[in-house]
Amino acid sequence: MYTIRSLMRQCRPMSNRYSCIRLMNGQAGVSIETSNGDDYIPDLSLNQRTKLARIAADDDPPFSEMIDIYFDRASRIMEQELCESLPGGVHLTTQQRERKVRGILAIIKPCNHSISLSFPIVRDSGDVEMIKGYRAQHSHHRRPCKGGVRYNEDVDMDEVRALAALMTYKCAVVNVPFGGAKSGVKINPLLYSEHELEKITRRYTVELSKKGFIGPGIDVPAPDMGTGEREMGWMADTYSM
Repeated sequence: MYTIRSLMRQCRPMSNRYSCIRLMNGQAGVSIETSNGDDYIPDLSLNQRTKLARIAADDDPPFSEMIDIYFDRASRIMEQELCESLPGGVHLTTQQRERKVRGILAIIKPCNHSISLSFPIVRDSGDVEMIKGYRAQHSHHRRPCKGGVRYNEDVDMDEVRALAALMTYKCAVVNVPFGGAKSGVKINPLLYSEHELEKITRRYTVELSKKGFIGPGIDVPAPDMGTGEREMGWMADTYSM
């Protein structure tokens, strides 16, 4: 968690410079145009630059891949400083420090666990409808995981995984001892009655519990888009049964 916190805190002063960035495909490769008009060529590997070029050319690039690009860039900026400030690294050679820091960064980046759920509910009309839900746990370095539950018809696994990663980084920056997580249920809550929303919320909680994706020492949900204290009450009540 020290590494994540250091990485994000040290990169925050650059946020103003890159607050209005635009990805461009240039003749000499991919560049980033900053808000002050300067072009900046990222110090990225060939694979990362290829990925960045693909994202730049995509009208709707995957959210999680955009998060990965920024993580890779921040890692390259901070790698030397992280090596120099590595706890317990005074007895290690330069190469050993670099390997250890790169290994820690490689562990931080991916999402640890994710799950996709489908379950039926009976609507007030008597029709049966299948509901799709997701939960991602990005980091187990500090437990429990925490993250909001959003009800939105456009939510998908990519969005949930990306938001879970951002939650890990936000917790680390302020030194809150939680790992990042996120949930999504693919519905428009305005199209369901309160009774139907309660059914969906309680069944979703049961499904998460069966898979070990909820619990006070495991994974703690929170309100997000389309949810509030009512849904959290239903979840807590269902989990306690």
